[in-house]
Amino acid sequence: MLGGHILHGGDYNPDQWLDHPEVLEEDVRLMKEANVNCVSLGIFAWAALEPEEGKYDFDWMERIIDRLAEEEIQVVLATPSGAMPHWLTQKYPEAMQVQADGKRNLPGKRHNFCYTSPVMRKKIHAIDSALSERFGRKKNVILWHLSNELGGNFADSSCHCELCQEAFRDWLKEKYGTLDNLNRAYWSSFWSHTYSDWSQLHSPAPHGETTMTALTLDWKRFVTHQMSEFTREEIAAVREHSDLPVTTNFMYFFKGLDYGKMRDDLDIISWDNYPFWHKTKDEVPAAVKAAANHNIMRSLKKQPFLLMESTPSSVSWREFNPVKRPGMHMLSSMQAVAHGSDSVQYFQWRKGRGAFEQFHGAVVGHKNGSNTRTFRQVTELGERLNRLSGLIDGTVNRPKAAVIFDWENWWALEDASGPRQDISYIDCILEHYQAMWEAGIDTDFINMDDSLEGYSFVTAPLNYMYKPGYAEKVRKFVEDGGIFATTYFSGIADDTDLCFTGHHPLADVLGIEQEEIDAPSEEFPNSFCYGDKTYAAGNLRELIHAAEGTEVVSVYEEDYVKGEPVVTAHSFGKGKAWYLAAASGEDFLRVFYKDRLREAGLENALGAELPYGVTVTERVGDGGKEIVFVMNFRDETVKFPAAGSWTDAESGQKYGGTLEIGPFGCIVLKRD
Repeated sequence: MLGGHILHGGDYNPDQWLDHPEVLEEDVRLMKEANVNCVSLGIFAWAALEPEEGKYDFDWMERIIDRLAEEEIQVVLATPSGAMPHWLTQKYPEAMQVQADGKRNLPGKRHNFCYTSPVMRKKIHAIDSALSERFGRKKNVILWHLSNELGGNFADSSCHCELCQEAFRDWLKEKYGTLDNLNRAYWSSFWSHTYSDWSQLHSPAPHGETTMTALTLDWKRFVTHQMSEFTREEIAAVREHSDLPVTTNFMYFFKGLDYGKMRDDLDIISWDNYPFWHKTKDEVPAAVKAAANHNIMRSLKKQPFLLMESTPSSVSWREFNPVKRPGMHMLSSMQAVAHGSDSVQYFQWRKGRGAFEQFHGAVVGHKNGSNTRTFRQVTELGERLNRLSGLIDGTVNRPKAAVIFDWENWWALEDASGPRQDISYIDCILEHYQAMWEAGIDTDFINMDDSLEGYSFVTAPLNYMYKPGYAEKVRKFVEDGGIFATTYFSGIADDTDLCFTGHHPLADVLGIEQEEIDAPSEEFPNSFCYGDKTYAAGNLRELIHAAEGTEVVSVYEEDYVKGEPVVTAHSFGKGKAWYLAAASGEDFLRVFYKDRLREAGLENALGAELPYGVTVTERVGDGGKEIVFVMNFRDETVKFPAAGSWTDAESGQKYGGTLEIGPFGCIVLKRD
């Protein structure tokens, strides 16, 4: 466990308060009172660290790091590329991004850098190396925080400048070798768009090419490649004088960068979690979305991650921004730990007096110091995390169920022109995942490049694209005894968005043939029966044919497709593959996945039927260590039967047969 305990603290910005030394000293006192043991430092401090080109001022940071060390507060030290100083953008405008319309950004906002720019790379390397030399071996500096929320610049994550265009062309040359290969992959004879010279290739642009889906897909891959290259430059710089681990803070279902490609460069995955709690009185949708993102981050490296940012109260940038109601700060923080986090960190420690985030939640507000509800809730959580540190040390979630979630599939699916323009990959993923969350089944989120070994059940909703080798991987998984489920509009195109011809790549495994897919309006309802209940067919409905030996479990009940398959099952080798030919609601998915999980021999750690709003996760370690988290996302007390006998790992209270959890409560259990 990094730092020897669960990290608790936040994004600390003393560079905003250098003219107020009394505030800085008060911060340290309040941190101790709030049970803060770690802060993230220097994330947006470039202007304070290098006020003039080549003239560094690190003394103020050293004073703060040393003062924190006196109080045994550890530091996650950032590189400052997230926000560029005005001297840099004034002298080197080429370091700023160019948008897809060809306009170069003006100075301002953040993440406004061109990741290809030699000037930007040179300048950030120099200050990163200097920071590493000065602070990389400080006893209380434990981790490098590279930049901040890469690609999150209030617009497109990419830069479209001429340097990036040339780099893109070079990337394409390396990938395809010849223009003939590229033209075949792009199906560029459509609309007579055949390329005859590499210089004709340009990034997708609103006033240029936006209709060639393979080009758009490759551009997005290139953006991740360039950002990864920029990140590796930062890693090389901090490693010149330091051997500390590195991370960068990822974001909430962030579409702009493929985190599955960026993970290998990082020692630890971290991310920033801002669920929309209290948007409605039903907290389950927000809880499911947060849980899915926690699982994505944990699954990237199959190891504990860090919650690098969260709000202790509210955010400031939504249409409306409710504060956390009593109990929710504790529960939402414990949710992160339950899903594999070894930290709870905040943005931010102290509210700034002005500018964009002056009203964003913080541990210390503009008034009243420690005499606030938020401060007391943070202090209470810190006490609890101190008690839990030894308990969860060396543990992580090790699910036997997985969801295929792949960035390239996300890009290709939503860029495709049809069968609907309103297809949402994330909404579909969450609908399917919610059924497993409600059942209390821990679930990994893996991409098509990952191994399927060790899982009993894998589901792949809207798996439109099949990468090379993926079908063979699934085939072996099912053949060896796995249970696999997938849906309509899956297995449609390859990795350059060329549609497969002939058969579905897994036709032999699924036991079906796809014919066409309908995207009807609400005026053309249909339904199907599963078990003893009837369910509505959704707004995507495939017409499929079942091969010989395939069990047709459900059929359409109306219209021209009446009697055609909706739910099919096909045994293959030692396992079984299920196909859902129509979109459906949570009422069906809840029942369907309950059956599939049972078929795969999976149950939650409590062996219990869980009430709505209650879920279970389990962190396990060597030597049979098992720590079970039971969370109640309802604002009321719930009681329910649970198999076996349990002990509250914190209070020692014994439970036998029945568990009771208060409103927005979380209990941590050990098996007797």
